[in-house]
Amino acid sequence: MNTDPSQDPLVVFTPSGKRGRFPKGTPILTAARQLGVDLDSVCGGRGICSKCQISPGYGQFSKHGVTVHADALSEWNSVEERYKSKRGMLDGRRLGCQAMVQGDVVIDVPPESQVHKQVVRKRAEARDITMNPSTKLYYVEVQQPDMHDPSGDLERLRDALREQWALENVHADLHILQTMQPILRKGDWKVTVAVHLGDRENAPRIMHIWPGYYEGSVYGLAVDLGSTTIAAHLCDLQSGAVVASSGIMNPQIRFGEDLMSRVSYSMMNADGAQAMTAAVREGMNALFTQISTEAHIDKALIVDAVFVCNPVMHHLFLGIDPFELGQAPFALATSNALRLRADDLHLNIHPSARVYLLPCIAGHVGADAAAVALSEAPDKSEDLVLVVDVGTNAEILLGNREKVLACSSPTGPAFEGAQISSGQRAAPGAIERVEIDPVTKEPRFRVIGSELWSDEDGFEESITGSGVTGICGSGIIEMVAEMRMAGIVDAPGLIGTPEQTGTDRCILDGRTYSYLVYDATDRGGPRITITNRDVREIQMAKAALYSGARLLMDKFGVDKVDRIVLAGAFGAHISPKHAMVLGMIPDAPLDKVTSAGNAAGTGARIALLNREARMEIEETVRAIHKVETAIEPRFQEHFVNASAMPNSVEPFPILNSIVHLPTATFNTGGGDKSDGGRRRRRRG
Repeated sequence: MNTDPSQDPLVVFTPSGKRGRFPKGTPILTAARQLGVDLDSVCGGRGICSKCQISPGYGQFSKHGVTVHADALSEWNSVEERYKSKRGMLDGRRLGCQAMVQGDVVIDVPPESQVHKQVVRKRAEARDITMNPSTKLYYVEVQQPDMHDPSGDLERLRDALREQWALENVHADLHILQTMQPILRKGDWKVTVAVHLGDRENAPRIMHIWPGYYEGSVYGLAVDLGSTTIAAHLCDLQSGAVVASSGIMNPQIRFGEDLMSRVSYSMMNADGAQAMTAAVREGMNALFTQISTEAHIDKALIVDAVFVCNPVMHHLFLGIDPFELGQAPFALATSNALRLRADDLHLNIHPSARVYLLPCIAGHVGADAAAVALSEAPDKSEDLVLVVDVGTNAEILLGNREKVLACSSPTGPAFEGAQISSGQRAAPGAIERVEIDPVTKEPRFRVIGSELWSDEDGFEESITGSGVTGICGSGIIEMVAEMRMAGIVDAPGLIGTPEQTGTDRCILDGRTYSYLVYDATDRGGPRITITNRDVREIQMAKAALYSGARLLMDKFGVDKVDRIVLAGAFGAHISPKHAMVLGMIPDAPLDKVTSAGNAAGTGARIALLNREARMEIEETVRAIHKVETAIEPRFQEHFVNASAMPNSVEPFPILNSIVHLPTATFNTGGGDKSDGGRRRRRRG
């Protein structure tokens, strides 16, 4: 009998490359655990969960210096046969808890069998998300009660978690005690336990118990709580998959469309802050019901949630009066990350669900900006990157490995279709793409829900269900930019007369002119126009956005950036060329302007699915330098310059090499209709 460990069979794991010698008869799962190989198991090696599937390799592996023979593992057994016949398993796969070492062997751990599996996001340039959620499932066998050992059922359940899974000091809430005993007996003392693994403030805690082996999963929510919209992703905490995504308008809009109007409402009304807190929590619960229904998931299975939001929304969500955020020095109640319970916030999910709020960066730079920093990682960038999270309150980051600067800019809700005469949220029927012929001044457009342009055959039939209902955020950006390129609106933002523009689509609308985009009034449909006030709203929003970015560039001591990332709920839909024509973003090569989609939501997802990322972002935020635009004297100067399209001072040479922007101005200064309908005010 061989007792020399150096003669034991060699086990090599891929893709990790970890290797070690183990006595014959050692289960592959045991070998993996001893080497620290990332091989999943919920049942602890009892052949129940199938999470530990492996793919053995046979033949000669010169890279590893190993030849693997056909008998390198124990024979296929009845446990594996039963699993494969009932649930299916790929040919060649084995269960790591059943296959035992018999000779030198190379074992591949497939991605789905890895605990910290990579969840690849759709964008090619995005980082993968390493799965390491805060709540995991554990199958245990609990010692039955004994007259001679009068310990409680909970104590023996905790002992089982410690002995079988090395989970120490596990706590349980009252609702667990209220349901635990019948579950233990129904499962014949074999149960699956969902355990929140704890953090720097909280001990591990039992979240839920199922009799026997539970084949389902548990879920978490990644929520981006914005001023205008609330977006949520429901994620499977075992696979990392997004099982449903949904969004609603923030019901706080009725108290004011921008943040400062909500702060003002809380100042002017004794119960204003409480009313807004109640409204947003009510909306949140409606969204959670909607998203769980869509995914056919019991809300009680949602055991973890991560929230990102700007500072005002952060305070109102928590039930904190935002009064101090309305005046210098814009002091936060707390800027640290928060670890709470769902019932602290009256959220209608699992009663003990854990809630994590990312840290805020400064008084007007919130947890949403922190989430963008986690998602886009400007602090890890070799080149200088400008990250712009476009929303009602735009968060802007500028940085590289050297340093990262951050600020927020009050753009208002115009980019999201609010305060625009024909504006609406992105929904079927909303105009999202626009082209205007520079010669005929005729528009063509596409609406959400149809792949056809409005001048293509079959367009009217393709929109029978929705019609053309309005213009969403990306549509209004393209519309105003196209009007600028076509000579319908001038650089200062005035829509010209029919004579000045060469089109009868410019129609008199009060004292100014509007541009007629679509008229279906003869069929009982809408009449969609772009008014001069709409243009002004976009000018003000884009000027605020550009000024914040330019201010950070001043602080960094640069006049240009290497690349620009557009983030935000509709960042994926913004055309870089149109954004630059408006002057929303600094001049840069168009191929260096990319979209990150909802980066704040993605940052929330990363924090939800990887508990170590939470500590990472807390450290990152401490290193970000905050710039307060409200007290920076150059902000107003940049704002005035940026009110023109694209800018009254900045040259934009790259943009001018790509597009021709007419130089005519329509305000002639006269009092007749040739001035675009604008009349002089009489002095009193």
